Amino acid sequence: MMGTLTELFAPERIAVVGATAREGSIGRAVTSNLIADYDGTIIPVNPNYDEVLDLPCVDGVGEADADMAVIVVPPKIVLPALEEAGEAGVTNVVVITAGFGETGSDGASREQELKEIAAEYDMDLVGPNSLGIMSTSNGMNASFGPENAEPGSMSFMSQSGAFITAVLDWANDEGMGFKDVASLGNKAVLDETDFVDHWGDDDDTDVIIGYLEGISSGRDFIDTAREVTQDTPIVLVKSGRTDAGAQAASSHTGTIAGSEQAYEAGLDQAGVLRAESVQELFDAAQMLANQPVPDSNEVAVITNAGGPGVMSTDAVGDADLEMASFEQETLDTFSEQLPPEGNIYNPVDIVGDADVDRFSEALDIALADDNVGSAMVLSCPTAVLDYEQLAEETVKMREKHGKPVAACFMGGESVDESAELLSDAGIPNYFDPSRAIDALDSLWEYRQIQRREYDAPADFDVDREAAREILERVEDRPDNRLGVEAMGLLEAYGIPMPDSEIVDSPEDAREVAERIEGDVVMKIVSPDILHKSDIGGVKVGVSDDEVEDAFEDLITRARNYQPDANLLGVQVQEMSDLDAGTETIVGMNRDPQFGPLMMFGLGGIFVEVLEDTTFRVAPVSETEAREMTEEIKTAPLLRGARGRDPADIDGIVETIQRLSQLVADFPAIMEFDINPLVATPDGVDAVDIRLTVDPEEL
Repeated sequence: MMGTLTELFAPERIAVVGATAREGSIGRAVTSNLIADYDGTIIPVNPNYDEVLDLPCVDGVGEADADMAVIVVPPKIVLPALEEAGEAGVTNVVVITAGFGETGSDGASREQELKEIAAEYDMDLVGPNSLGIMSTSNGMNASFGPENAEPGSMSFMSQSGAFITAVLDWANDEGMGFKDVASLGNKAVLDETDFVDHWGDDDDTDVIIGYLEGISSGRDFIDTAREVTQDTPIVLVKSGRTDAGAQAASSHTGTIAGSEQAYEAGLDQAGVLRAESVQELFDAAQMLANQPVPDSNEVAVITNAGGPGVMSTDAVGDADLEMASFEQETLDTFSEQLPPEGNIYNPVDIVGDADVDRFSEALDIALADDNVGSAMVLSCPTAVLDYEQLAEETVKMREKHGKPVAACFMGGESVDESAELLSDAGIPNYFDPSRAIDALDSLWEYRQIQRREYDAPADFDVDREAAREILERVEDRPDNRLGVEAMGLLEAYGIPMPDSEIVDSPEDAREVAERIEGDVVMKIVSPDILHKSDIGGVKVGVSDDEVEDAFEDLITRARNYQPDANLLGVQVQEMSDLDAGTETIVGMNRDPQFGPLMMFGLGGIFVEVLEDTTFRVAPVSETEAREMTEEIKTAPLLRGARGRDPADIDGIVETIQRLSQLVADFPAIMEFDINPLVATPDGVDAVDIRLTVDPEEL
């Protein structure tokens, strides 16, 4: 079943609103591009012409009887033209005109009106400020780009129209083709999630690629892409790696978690392969579009050159692949078939005098090995080697064994014809062995994505009303922060914590301490003093006899540090066994695109220095929470390194999930830290919290 955008890419009649014969105009460029290859009907719309480029012209889009409109008129005329299109029943629109949200307040106001009109008439609208769209299935180039795409099985979206024109110019020279191309523009209506959803249902799209500067709705994108990537790989370049989201942060999590961490976590959870460069994008896309996925990450390298063979081994070491360990039968066969001076172990060196037959035989032997998931043919030109014949044999062996094969035929002009033969069969050729290995690595990454099992986040029985009452305390404060006075949030959401109470007199402090068994911890309680340890605002191991003096000392320190601080009292808390436990941190920072971004890592006073952390977009499932505990560098501490007893990993995992539910339940929580969350063999204890709340969201 095709997606909802089928008609957008397969219209039968296209109205070009603003079509003109004037040289150098966008209206002429769009019309000319459509005339060149489009197999449907083109209706120019312009009241100033009887015809445009020999096509009969109509005065308004309402007269065109079109199922798609491409609008290229000045910004002030776009809205009435869009309204007219809607009244005429046109539901697919591409607005190429700029001068909307990207230009300031007036443009933003126009864009909001555009959205309202599109919503009123239920329009699938691309843009505004778009280069246009293309589909090679019907020759449609509804853009003002200089050339059309060549046919292929990749569908391509980009927030940059200029990037599309550059890519198409390069891709056409490289023999790479596309199914559909979409310039997203300002994404006023249709965004990247809509196109991913559509192309995921398109049988003619084998891989989705894109250049994005941002994602409109991170959670929607994750949920959609997760389904799509089970059958169709997605590879994206995401620009803008700054930590702008952390500029105004006041919590540990906010300080560490910027927009880049959100995109890294979100795209990973979505099952998207992320490319670091345009070269990586297309290296991965070519491989994914044309090759079978491997069953293992073991790679066999067949080469006639020792040096490049070593280079490929290094590249495998840098990837998530392994050099294949051949079965004994394979090694015996290699010994029988290869010259004595060759190397039967991986990389297989068939030596410099190897001809096509020896290459073909070696590749056949390697691919027949059950341990081998993929292979690379790595060759340097010699007088006895015919590259075109080698290309033909490489294709035959790939088809015979049904395993992915990358080619690295090194050379210049001598490679051109063989590279074309390989490309026609869906086997990319790379001059650099590391690029070939990276492309194979993309296949393996995608195999891992296909094997993922996504479980739904747990729905714990919690006390939301009690939590809401605690969060509403910020409404009576000059700031929007809460600290340990909000520990009741943890109780409401079933998160373990030490016995504690906030007191406002030395006598009450003594009474609470006597109730708690053993020495206690005492802390200043003030939303204005975030780093209590830095001013001596925390005392550890206080006995009953010392509690009253400790109370007075803590209050004095706080007053000396910040006389106008809002002091809510002193927390008297049961001591956690730090010697037997590991201090961790669980936090959240709300990202503008992805929403609540959960963090887990090594906690305590050095969290911002060491930054041994990992992230997931909430809500977080049990599987995702457990992965977080395994990803940090200090994970061995939790598992019981150096003779320590293992920490209660299950307790950490459940705490991450419960906090994930809390921040999903209350969008008003902008930042949240539990630091430390002390994990011992017997359980976990949330020792300290702080959070930032937006009262307007309550």
